[in-house]
Amino acid sequence: MPSTRKAAAIGVPIVVLLLLGFFGAAYLLSAALGLPQSLGLPTAVRVGGGILVVAGTTLAAWMFASRKPSDVVVSTYITFSKLFKRVSFAERAGRTEPLVVSGPQKYVRSPLYLGVIVMVLGWAVLSTSTFVFLGTLILLFWFGAVLIPFEEKELKTLFGDEWVGYAEGTPMLIPFTKRKKPPS
Repeated sequence: MPSTRKAAAIGVPIVVLLLLGFFGAAYLLSAALGLPQSLGLPTAVRVGGGILVVAGTTLAAWMFASRKPSDVVVSTYITFSKLFKRVSFAERAGRTEPLVVSGPQKYVRSPLYLGVIVMVLGWAVLSTSTFVFLGTLILLFWFGAVLIPFEEKELKTLFGDEWVGYAEGTPMLIPFTKRKKPPS
């Protein structure tokens, strides 16, 4: 199992570089398209953005109440390593943590991603910056089309039927969107 230090030393900078890349691409795209730098949102709407920043941060922090931050760092490092190195899903690569289905994971399968999306959307509204809105859309696309599907395949391989049962009853990103199946 990689050490938490190694995972943090490598994984955290990779995440930061990815985010800088997404928002850098969004900045270049908005400049290339000649979009206005600001959307000029009214103050009341911008206050709503601040509320979203707090809500997203709170959701991410709540997740750490049910998962140790070191487990999150190590599992993120391993998942990104598998994604970028194209390692088999079946390779545990040192992942030893149990499937966590309490806390915010009781309501969504990807609470950290939801928290980040809400937080970044809040920053976009708060700043009224066009490129931050575009960056948020790119990030949402990355999560929805690449990272979450990859991670869910990995989790299904690691946890089997336990994951399948959990996934069937818990929405991926938007809380309260799955109906519980009636007992047979």
